[in-house]
Amino acid sequence: MIRKSVRWSLLLLFPIWLATWSMSGCWSLQSGEPGKPRMAMFIGVDVSGSFMKSKSYDDSLDFLAYYIYVHLKGLGGAEVPKNLFVGSLGGRTLKEAKTFYPIQEFEDKSIDEIRTTLNTMFPKMKVNPLTDFNSFFEQVAATVRNKNLVLKPLNIILISDGMPDFSGSYGSHNYRRIKMDQMEALSRNITVRLLYTDAVTGQAWQNKIKRQRIRVWTQDAAVMQSWKEPKILVPGVPMDQQDKFFSWIKDNVDFNVRAHRVD
Repeated sequence: MIRKSVRWSLLLLFPIWLATWSMSGCWSLQSGEPGKPRMAMFIGVDVSGSFMKSKSYDDSLDFLAYYIYVHLKGLGGAEVPKNLFVGSLGGRTLKEAKTFYPIQEFEDKSIDEIRTTLNTMFPKMKVNPLTDFNSFFEQVAATVRNKNLVLKPLNIILISDGMPDFSGSYGSHNYRRIKMDQMEALSRNITVRLLYTDAVTGQAWQNKIKRQRIRVWTQDAAVMQSWKEPKILVPGVPMDQQDKFFSWIKDNVDFNVRAHRVD
């Protein structure tokens, strides 16, 4: 009789134990280990003639060297990427495959060394005629699947004026032909950040490119070029103490934008 009573007690307690275990498991999966990098960062650099010959190009690579360094070191609370891939947005033809350089190319390097690495990857004498965002997005999607990064937060940085090149009757800058749908199912947390654009182009990216839950943030070249002003990047202050610069990055580049569905 006692054994029967114990058995019934265990049966009654089992659903409670199962619910508790399930909640604990969900909390663990959602929260993750504190400080453990999860984000995958993809950076595309526009190497088309129109952007490389602009006054923004050199400034953008200067900033990118600082930006990569800050994130790899986690300075000022910047999220450290678990994976980093850097490639070009330009090509000689549409749908041209890109080389994605991995995080190991930048780890344990100073800001100046990262800048030199970027110079080697994107030499100014090697100008391409086209800016091809669709091929870049397709390669991002393929890399995420091949590297088993599905469901990881994705931060996609585009260093570009944002003007795409297409052939055909639709016109060279038809933003409706930029396709992000191949990335929609990769993660619930995807942000595309277009830096060094202008107000009109930025508005087109915000309102004309079809997407479901992908977040899009754009920043004008005029704003981006203020990052190295002495009041922001303070001369003589060690890099790990550049609080104004870290705050500027959070407000102007790593802004936590809301999803905006565009049909």
